[in-house]
Amino acid sequence: MTNTPHILIVDDHADYASLISDYLISKGYRTSVASDGHSGLALISELRPALVLMDIQMPQMDGIAAIQHIRADTCLRQIPVIALTALAMTGDRERCLDAGADEYVSKPIGLRALAEIIARHLMHRSAA
Repeated sequence: MTNTPHILIVDDHADYASLISDYLISKGYRTSVASDGHSGLALISELRPALVLMDIQMPQMDGIAAIQHIRADTCLRQIPVIALTALAMTGDRERCLDAGADEYVSKPIGLRALAEIIARHLMHRSAA
């Protein structure tokens, strides 16, 4: 089971995070969930997941700040981060990518499409 990729979902909407987690588990991934940027950073440091799904609009520490912390840490910066946002605003994509996100996705996204994006990033990471 240790070879199963571990995905960390950082999202302050528990129902959405649970839906994604349940789907990814059904696809053979291990998942963990954090409800804000601070707890997400703590779990990333502890678990070293294969990939992070990061909500952008969260209280206290938003996803942009959390991504910047990940990219500033030499031990974590290689972990792929997919930015997710429900309220896409002009310039959000560029801000997320400039902060270090590997990909930017607007919610709602189909679960199958999200799984394909995750698989692509994991394959790219293992080939690197």
